[in-house]
Amino acid sequence: MSEGIITIKAGREKPIRSQHPWIFSGAIARAENAVDGELVTVCDSRRRFLARDYWNSKSQIQVRLLTWRDEPIDSGWWQRMLQRALALRQQQGFSAADQPQRACRAVHAENDFIPGLVIDRYGDWAVLQALTRYIDRHKTQIAALFSELTGSSGVFERSDVDVRRKEGLPAAVGVLSGGQPSQRIEIRESARYLVDIAGGHKTGFYLDQRDSRRLLRRLVRAVAGSGAVRLADVFSYSGGFTLAARSGAAVQTVSVDSSRAALELARENHRLNGFDDSAAEWIQADGFDYLRACVQQNETFDIVVLDPPKFAPGKAQVRRAARGYKDLNMNAAKIIQPGGYLMTFSCSSAVSRDLFQKIVFGALSDAGRQAQIVRHLSAAADHPSALTFPEGNYLKGLLLRLH
Repeated sequence: MSEGIITIKAGREKPIRSQHPWIFSGAIARAENAVDGELVTVCDSRRRFLARDYWNSKSQIQVRLLTWRDEPIDSGWWQRMLQRALALRQQQGFSAADQPQRACRAVHAENDFIPGLVIDRYGDWAVLQALTRYIDRHKTQIAALFSELTGSSGVFERSDVDVRRKEGLPAAVGVLSGGQPSQRIEIRESARYLVDIAGGHKTGFYLDQRDSRRLLRRLVRAVAGSGAVRLADVFSYSGGFTLAARSGAAVQTVSVDSSRAALELARENHRLNGFDDSAAEWIQADGFDYLRACVQQNETFDIVVLDPPKFAPGKAQVRRAARGYKDLNMNAAKIIQPGGYLMTFSCSSAVSRDLFQKIVFGALSDAGRQAQIVRHLSAAADHPSALTFPEGNYLKGLLLRLH
């Protein structure tokens, strides 16, 4: 079957030539012989080659670009691209061969120039997300090639994310290659964590927060030098920040999440590390409600971590998301002791880093608090962002000292 041809409207080629990986319907003049989930060639209005990509008429993003060279997308191309992604992780020190309990993101979709494909490694296992129709059609071959390149014991699919609905795809969860994975896979970072790759959030763990967890560990150790430390980890999931804090020093922690299953896994992780149960509290509650209750009850903390889920999947939700971020940060600011710290995040790509900082500024102003930015926070090095794809810089955060 010959590839379809996508012709771009005159004057709309600049983002493509600048190597942005998405083409929306408004830039397309016509589509000839294009089949959903298959490769297409993109040409300018004078029929000159621009890129080779894949097509889905059902998606808001109708074309996702794979290469700006006139080259075949074959097994050789896939091997080169996966090897390039893996080489970056090896150069950053993420080698599962050397550290079998190491975890990292191995392929970061558009940011590794492979739109629609995410692969995370948890020790000997890989977890794959096929986010688009084209990747979904080729996921079995991709899994086999990835296993061949890495020696992974198996590849488990977690294609159960909302974005697949926009592609006209159902959720898909299960083994793509290898045997059945263990119910819990242990990884090691600043602490020991059990990861549920079959039923946990995303692919099982929030690998992108690795650097911030390490930073929190050092911060707790420094703050604990001047006395007892009390920390609230709001939207705690399986205890990523809680355990990082506990591994840094003797600290009283309160972990808050709306999911009972997440809190049970967090407590299991807590026991795995041998931490004192009497120094930890686990609260099943909505994060917004919990912070408001703390304000009403005059609760105080030395450190508060806010790592909420995505509030703005797209631009249409930005205003509502801004209200949510402001409410969280305002109430958190009200319960932090003078000289204490707020570590706050947004993982909404539609909320820019500049806008997030302005929201937090407004929140602290309304709370009547002054603050200093100690550090700007972002995803770990195994989550690179392509220079031509600003949307990929989704995770942003601030470490603030309050007065």
